[in-house]
Amino acid sequence: MRIIAGLGNPGSKYENHRHNVGFMAVDAIARRHSFPPWSKKFQALISSGTIGTEKVLLIKPQTFMNLSGQAVGEALRFHKAEIGDLIVLYDELDLDPGKVRIKTGGGHGGHNGIKSIDAHCGKDYRRVRIGIGHPGIKEMVTHHVLGDFAKADRDWLDPLLDTFADHAELLAKGDDAGFMNKAALAVQGSKAAPKPAPKAQSHIRQARPAPQVKLPETGPMAAMLKKLLGRD
Repeated sequence: MRIIAGLGNPGSKYENHRHNVGFMAVDAIARRHSFPPWSKKFQALISSGTIGTEKVLLIKPQTFMNLSGQAVGEALRFHKAEIGDLIVLYDELDLDPGKVRIKTGGGHGGHNGIKSIDAHCGKDYRRVRIGIGHPGIKEMVTHHVLGDFAKADRDWLDPLLDTFADHAELLAKGDDAGFMNKAALAVQGSKAAPKPAPKAQSHIRQARPAPQVKLPETGPMAAMLKKLLGRD
């Protein structure tokens, strides 16, 4: 069994936060692949189904981000799954918005959810890092991470979540390069969408002569215009 864990914080006030993009991704997968409704187990919300030929457990820890490893560790032990069967989806400050990078093992990079999973499960699991961008100022990091996605972010976020839904089978069977390629194409396509061209004039309107403006022939205004135009 593959276990795909999306990280985030529980509760409606956090649901649109950048820190919750892992939750958003597994929600998209569950909807597209007709997984059953979420149920409570392992201090998490879980749902089991099949993606392609792979049996998959989706999990959203409800322990809050910093204790994510408690829930993921319980699920891993209960199902007697190998650490290599675990795939974790989470937000990454050090990647541009919409970029996806996948690797096995490595450090936590200051991400408290990953730090917790490392402590409870070990490090040799697949990490799907979803770029949310860096605000550029260290003091703004917390506000950025724990803030809602901006309206403009939907231009890349929606196509990216659709990619998780449409191509989850690539993740489940371990085709990381194939999935990253699909994600890159989806986000590039959203940015490269052509802007609507300005409305063209009809041939009749283009052929019309520009309207002539009648200038005053007498009075102060006429005198001023004659002076400006150099007319005697």
